[in-house]
Amino acid sequence: MPGANAKHTIRKFLLGLACGLALADARAGSFRDAPEAPEMVVLPAGSFAMGARGRPDTEPVHQVTLPAFAIGRHEVTQGEWKAVMGNNPSRFAECGDNCPVENVNWHEAVEFARHLSARTGHTYRLPSEAEWEYACRAGQAHDFCGGDNPAALAWFGDEYGAPQPVGRKQANALGLHDMGGNVWEWTQDCMQASYLGAPADGSAWEASSGQCRSRILRGGSWLDGPQYTRATLRFGFDPKFRAGDFGFRVVRQLD
Repeated sequence: MPGANAKHTIRKFLLGLACGLALADARAGSFRDAPEAPEMVVLPAGSFAMGARGRPDTEPVHQVTLPAFAIGRHEVTQGEWKAVMGNNPSRFAECGDNCPVENVNWHEAVEFARHLSARTGHTYRLPSEAEWEYACRAGQAHDFCGGDNPAALAWFGDEYGAPQPVGRKQANALGLHDMGGNVWEWTQDCMQASYLGAPADGSAWEASSGQCRSRILRGGSWLDGPQYTRATLRFGFDPKFRAGDFGFRVVRQLD
């Protein structure tokens, strides 16, 4: 059964990590909890320096230490969305089941994760911003998610006038595709003006008032220039906003 196989894969991978494998060198294990669920890649616990100098919203650079978790190898696809939610909100539905679902707002992305959790019996959610950047960097110090040449890593610049099927660009060191480009990816966090006071444990940073007017998107998209696919770049948008280049990937908490 998928659940048992997933647990075996996770235990085996984390045991290997306990023997001293570094994040950038680890061959990430993967699993799928159900046929309609995204393929998930297990990321080891670790620490990294989050942020970048030169922009107020990405400073101060700060150390974050995260527990192990699993993240989607790709952005959630139209096929996966249809299998779980029974509809397809995408503006570019003709792109097909292997293209990222788009035209979803933050609330709808959260609802997908809730439905997937109910189907599989495991906890799926949006990644925290720290989890997203940790996964993007993959233990390395490149400007982009997996290297310094964005053309090899990401769809950007409106070259084809639409998103493209997932997994066709070069993966990063952990085997994650499309962390930059294709569609912007919603994260759990509420937008803050800087990282001053940011959580150091990798958890999502919510508004102290409980009211969040802006949720964070990461990674750039097929529509924007390559500079927007940088590993540290972040934007906040109204969580009710939809666009043909807004999508997401999910995190699964490890049992």
